[in-house]
Amino acid sequence: MRYLSILLSLICMALSVSAAKADRRVAFVVGNGAYKNVAQLPNPPIDAKAMASTLRNVGFEVIEGSNLTRDQMTEKLLDFGRKAQGSDVAVFYYAGHGIAVGGSNYLLPVDTDIKSEMDVKLGAAINIDLTLDQTMGDAKVKLVFLDACRDNPFAAKIKSNSATRSVNVGSGLAEMKSGEGTLIAFATGPGQTALDGQEGNNSPFTRALIDNITKPGVEIQQAMTSVRAQVNEETHKGQLPWGHTNLIGAVYLNPSQTTQVANAGPTAGAAPAATAAGGADANVEVEFWRSVKESNKPEELNAYLSAYPNGQFRSLALARIAAIQNGPSTATRNLNAGVDPAAFTDQATQLTEDQIGLDKGTRRDVQRRLTGLGFDVKVTGVFNDETRSVIKRWQGARGYPVSGYLNKPQHKALLSEIVATTAPTASDDSPAQRAPRRASSAPAASSAPPPAAHRSGGGDAGAAFVGGVVGGMMGGMFRR
Repeated sequence: MRYLSILLSLICMALSVSAAKADRRVAFVVGNGAYKNVAQLPNPPIDAKAMASTLRNVGFEVIEGSNLTRDQMTEKLLDFGRKAQGSDVAVFYYAGHGIAVGGSNYLLPVDTDIKSEMDVKLGAAINIDLTLDQTMGDAKVKLVFLDACRDNPFAAKIKSNSATRSVNVGSGLAEMKSGEGTLIAFATGPGQTALDGQEGNNSPFTRALIDNITKPGVEIQQAMTSVRAQVNEETHKGQLPWGHTNLIGAVYLNPSQTTQVANAGPTAGAAPAATAAGGADANVEVEFWRSVKESNKPEELNAYLSAYPNGQFRSLALARIAAIQNGPSTATRNLNAGVDPAAFTDQATQLTEDQIGLDKGTRRDVQRRLTGLGFDVKVTGVFNDETRSVIKRWQGARGYPVSGYLNKPQHKALLSEIVATTAPTASDDSPAQRAPRRASSAPAASSAPPPAAHRSGGGDAGAAFVGGVVGGMMGGMFRR
């Protein structure tokens, strides 16, 4: 019996390794930190080394580099592009400085010296969109991880040398759209800045990626949900990774034996959508839903449905998708309609917040309204560090300058926004008033007529396939 158990364990291990390596997997992993003309970043080379090791362990051929000049990055990218052609899974990982200029994102080699927008456009920086299209355009599955959402170190120079016309130089990275078969993930939301982490260690985002994306039997979109939750918790809600996905089917970087049997087919790395999400931790599903429930993008809501086809929020997700499709961009227009332009330009400070004259009751109202919009915070009437972090998230999501403090235009915008969404107000403060509202709201969500059945993937595994694989392996093992 003991020998049988050992044999079965070896078979399981062999199945897992062979399936992972059956795909042709290629990764580009670069960390730039030793910049010559701007402040250095201590951790990106450490991040890149750890990520390269993680991907090699699940069968990736890794084109790796640290502290690369423009010419060196170009050489690595050409090599990656050649090897990624027709690959089953291609991963692009970059840690270091990145900038957004004119709505486009650029990566910065360590010898970059940018004085104007023209320098950027003429090749001093590396255009991300063009690079991804040229290097991994025909890969079946494309995964892009950018830990590059730091402050633009050249922003002041670019603006000062563009006096003749306006130039859009953003903080962090600009939003990107993923094409078919692509997942894009930022360390934090578009236009926001991410933490580099403690010197000599990994950044919060890269550490979370390493901890989650190669867990056995975990689908990549479920893994990214765990990444968001981990970073959010580690940074005390000060940083929430952002993603855009257009994957078709489930993708496993490290499929377990159970996953492979359930998804028996030619490739386990990019298997048909299956049942792996069914056993996911309930807390992970809740965190995933919270991260997308206020989204105005059907693809983000569909990502939830793909990960949790029978999830507890399925009806709500389908209803929201229907509402968005019936009135495109309506929610966005409602949010921005009538908002004082100063809300988008004026930086809020402790002084501007004091000028509003918020007492404990109105502070509770602010907290309650933020929670009603999906930015959960304890309603205490005290603006502590938790509240400041939540205000930052709300400001970033609305395109306001991120500070954690309010000014009069932003406060007014918050009041009008919550009215438009029929969230509770400060007058609804008594327990007698709150309890009926909670009692009546829950049935409303669940009693809505269910939409047409959402098709989920999966099917019976082929017995002949599994038997052939196991039989062949056992035969080979005994022959040895």
